[in-house]
Amino acid sequence: MTSLDLAYEAMAAAPDGDDAPRLRFYERIADGEMILLLEKEAEGETLAPRVFDLEDGPVVLVFDTEERLGAFTGMPAPYAALPGRVIAGLLAGQGIGLGVNLGVAPSSMLLPPFAVDWLAETLAHGPEEAEARPERFEPPRGLPQGLIEGLDAKLARAGGLAAHALLAAVIYEGGRQGHMLAFVDAVEGAQTALARAAAEALTFSGVEAGEMDVAFLDGDTAVVAAMARVALRFDLPVPVAAEPPAPQAPGMDPAKPPVLR
Repeated sequence: MTSLDLAYEAMAAAPDGDDAPRLRFYERIADGEMILLLEKEAEGETLAPRVFDLEDGPVVLVFDTEERLGAFTGMPAPYAALPGRVIAGLLAGQGIGLGVNLGVAPSSMLLPPFAVDWLAETLAHGPEEAEARPERFEPPRGLPQGLIEGLDAKLARAGGLAAHALLAAVIYEGGRQGHMLAFVDAVEGAQTALARAAAEALTFSGVEAGEMDVAFLDGDTAVVAAMARVALRFDLPVPVAAEPPAPQAPGMDPAKPPVLR
C-alpha cells in the first residue's frame, strides 16, 4: 500500500459531502512523483506520452511506482518520472484525462479532463501580498487537524529552506483576527516556494473560505520571541547530505518544464 492507495481508500470511505479526503487524494497526486507512460523515449525536454483513445475520450497513464507501470505493460516501456503537478499543468486545457494506476493498484481510477483542469488551476493559484501590523499573538484555535497534518507534510519536504515555522492566532491593529504562519530565517529566494506550500496546505485541507497569513521573520526579532511563546512550531530539518545530485530528468526543474508532443 502506497500513500496514494491510503488516500484513495480514505476518499472512497468518506461520507457524501465530506470533501477533505478527496482533496487530500488530489494533493497526493500533485505532490508525488508520478511515472508517465511514453510512446517513445524522451528527446531532450520533449516528451511524447502514450495516448489511449477510450470511449470517454483520450487519456494518458501515470503510476505511482515503476513496478506498477511494469505490471500494467508487462514489458519494459519508456517513461518519465515527473511531479504530478507538472503533468496536470501540461495536460490542462487539452481535453485529455489521466488514468492513475489503472488495473494494478487499489488507487486505480480515471480522472476526466475537467478534473485534470481543476487540479492544474488550483495549483496555479498563488498567495496574494498584503501588509498588516500584528498587535498580539495567541495560541492557534479552531484549526482542523487536516490543515495541521497538511502543513506538517508540506514543510517536511521544505527542509533547509527556513530554520523553522511558527503558527499562531493573531490580532492585528484595527481588530482583524486570523492565523499567521511565520517562517523564521528563510533562505533568500525561498519565500515564494514556502508561501505557495502554505497556501496549498490550506486549499487541500478542505477549509471552506479559509485564510491564513504567511510572514517571513528574522529569528532575533521581538515579534518572533512573542509569537514563539504561544505558537505551534514546525521544524524544517536540513536533509542529510547524500551523493552528488544526478542530472535532473525532464520536468523536475520547474524553470524548464518538459514539452508534450
